[in-house]
Amino acid sequence: MARLIGLLFSLTVAGLSGWIAWAWSVLYVEYIRGAEDFSPVFYLGDGASKIVLTILCSALGFTLASLVYRQALDLFRDFMLDLRRIPPRDKIAVILGVFVGLGLTALLGTLLFRIPNLGPPLVALVGIACVYLGVVITLSMKEEVSFFLGPKESEDATAPGPLLRPKLLDTNVIIDGRIADITRAGFIEGPVYIPDFVLEELHLIADSSDSLKRNRGRRGLDILRQMQERPGSHVRVYDRYRASIRSGDPVDAKLVQLAKGVDGAIVTNDFNLNKVAQLQGVPVLNVNELANAVKPVVLPGEEMTVTIVREGKEPDQGVAYLDDGTMVVVEHGRDRIGATVTVVVTSVLQTVAGKMIFGHPGDVPERPQEHSNRRSRHNSSGGSRRKTSHP
Repeated sequence: MARLIGLLFSLTVAGLSGWIAWAWSVLYVEYIRGAEDFSPVFYLGDGASKIVLTILCSALGFTLASLVYRQALDLFRDFMLDLRRIPPRDKIAVILGVFVGLGLTALLGTLLFRIPNLGPPLVALVGIACVYLGVVITLSMKEEVSFFLGPKESEDATAPGPLLRPKLLDTNVIIDGRIADITRAGFIEGPVYIPDFVLEELHLIADSSDSLKRNRGRRGLDILRQMQERPGSHVRVYDRYRASIRSGDPVDAKLVQLAKGVDGAIVTNDFNLNKVAQLQGVPVLNVNELANAVKPVVLPGEEMTVTIVREGKEPDQGVAYLDDGTMVVVEHGRDRIGATVTVVVTSVLQTVAGKMIFGHPGDVPERPQEHSNRRSRHNSSGGSRRKTSHP
């Protein structure tokens, strides 16, 4: 609809420009040039000059009208976006202040109109001053005039909190794939934007000669399609920038600049992008942090059922994994590889590689001294932790 209105506006201006050019050329040919008997060196003739001048002015009018309409449309969209962010009580207070100012102007105008020659300009100046003062006064007295403004809304209802900000996806989190399940579960609210430079990078990855990168890129494109086709989805490509995005900057730098321009938050699982965005004051939603936050909490003495998949680093140890990838070190589990056993949790250790759970089979009592010695070896050996990290 906006494009149709812009086209009609440009065509209208082009038509007016052409009509004015034709009228001026007729006036020039029939009166001015005829009266002065003046003929330029490069003169195309009366009829041709009228047509060429009309076409040139019409094209110039169409171009200028298109540029003016685009700028005006962007300014109008920014104004409407800012207007939506104003709390309803403030909007009502502004309207009330305008009416108060106009009322004062009407009272004072009867006196000012009697001043010879200066009456109308003074009424205009006093009207502007009264409206401004009325708005300022009503905004500063919102609590006192609350019977006009209605009940006060909670801060959560009026403030554009982080959940209402636009969410910008980076390439890594799209390829990761978990973002589709997160949005489907409703943990991300508000519009979700895929900047066109992120989509372009994803397209380049999908066209890579490396088969692994190519498969990852195509998987990311499929995930975006699934997210857009989901009923009620607010996922769309974003390519209208109010902030200055330099084409030569890296994708991460463009993403941070765009997030500042739209007052949005970046959704990523990239550690470096997370730190850079936070240093520049941009909110970040890290998928890895969310995954760690929703992992089940286990306490010593609880039981869990796991399948031992391989042997551990220490003698007589077996290793199992939970559904979320958390490693479970099972004492006396080496001879039960491939079996599903009930494990009693003895301790939980947080390492640089993630969370590790220690336990022993429910039918084998754990000797505290033996477990303490083995856990201390895990704590003191950096190499052991790296080798038992998530695959």
